[in-house]
Amino acid sequence: MTTPSVSVLFVCLGNICRSPTAEAVFRRRVADAGLADRIHIDSAGTGDWHIGKAPDRRASAAAAQRGYQLEALRARQVSAEDFRRFDLVLAMDDNNLADLQALRPEDDDALLVRFLDVLGDDGPHEVPDPYYGGDDGFDRVLDLVERASDLWLERLRERL
Repeated sequence: MTTPSVSVLFVCLGNICRSPTAEAVFRRRVADAGLADRIHIDSAGTGDWHIGKAPDRRASAAAAQRGYQLEALRARQVSAEDFRRFDLVLAMDDNNLADLQALRPEDDDALLVRFLDVLGDDGPHEVPDPYYGGDDGFDRVLDLVERASDLWLERLRERL
């Protein structure tokens, strides 16, 4: 088995909605591109409320309608060590980006940006948190995540 040459971490607040959705979507995109052995993918949350729990049932249901499986994923909290383990740390919104910047070790060289920064001026800058909204929020998250995942994969192919 080939060692992954790029590692990507998706981060949201609780690691039960947005970041596991991004992990599952990106994992599928990477597998479909034949790069699963070259790109390591994970997700985490800045908060500790949901450690060990499965993704939100609404996120899982919305993802399943598009063929993505979230059920096997379990929430974990991001750690300072993650900045050494991952080349690319993608925050879902400004608040999580600020929390990650505060946690980031000084000697770290991982790229830390918002996940949707890849859209440039052609989209929103944050993946909205669907947790307290209706089911349509989870579909909106999927739309954004699918679009951004395709663009991140395109960028990462250049590094492989």
